Amino acid sequence: MWQALTGCIAVGARLRSRGMQIDPQCMRCGMAPETVNHTLFECPPALQVWALSPIPTAPAHFPTAGLFTNMTHLFWHLPTNDDRMRMYPWLIWYIWKARNDKVIANVDWDPNEIIVKATAEATAWATAQEKSETRYPSSSSPEETTIVEDVCQVDGAWKDTEHRAGLRWYFCNLEFGDKIMGTCNLRRGISPFQTELEALLWAMQCMLRLNKLLMVFQTDCSDVVKMVSKLEEWPAFSTLLDEVDRCKRKFISFSIMQIPRKENTKADKLARSARALPTDVYYVNSVSSAWIPELL
Repeated sequence: MWQALTGCIAVGARLRSRGMQIDPQCMRCGMAPETVNHTLFECPPALQVWALSPIPTAPAHFPTAGLFTNMTHLFWHLPTNDDRMRMYPWLIWYIWKARNDKVIANVDWDPNEIIVKATAEATAWATAQEKSETRYPSSSSPEETTIVEDVCQVDGAWKDTEHRAGLRWYFCNLEFGDKIMGTCNLRRGISPFQTELEALLWAMQCMLRLNKLLMVFQTDCSDVVKMVSKLEEWPAFSTLLDEVDRCKRKFISFSIMQIPRKENTKADKLARSARALPTDVYYVNSVSSAWIPELL
């Protein structure tokens, strides 16, 4: 949406305005210059999608020749008592995808197919926004409610004779037994401390994306705990620590603790497996892949 509003979509008219020697005419209809507004709202295939969709259309009101007028209509003037109205971002997205398929591969989309896909995406998004029932154990008094925090073990695998380092984390909900694991590799940093810190930062970012906001992070590296507790004492890692601090502020509850290495074997196996692979890997799932050692 923001790319459309800021003109950051590679339509013919925009490319021509930036010096590219191309025909700015719309390649789908040939009736007008291919502007952002024409592509998304005025081109006949796009008009057909809007006409068949649940979004109300009216001459001189929507769609119009003005991009901002059309977006304003979608943002503020749609009926608020019809859940189908929230599908318009996905209609715009699939209209753009249909344009690309036509221009690049000469593939035509059926307008009804666009509407079906947009409806499915909108429904999936709405379902994902539904908050699940609070799962903290209740007590007789609201003041005595115990907050159960999730646990995420992190570890980094660094070896000065190898070109790659491995990052890994292992998430577990102690109350319900939910488990998620993540492992990836990247270019080896300057020290094992950097790799351990990168593993923590990646784990924090993943937990935030998964909406896990009550977290206890566990590591077998005591220096990582010290780094997070006293950022100013580790200037060599200030860039990473600043990002850790920014992520830390987004959690409702955040703590980090050191655990013995023998209790961090799951994360350790994940990291060593990623470090040993000759190719790039990024894996987040609730089940182990074939190349990950047995974690039990």
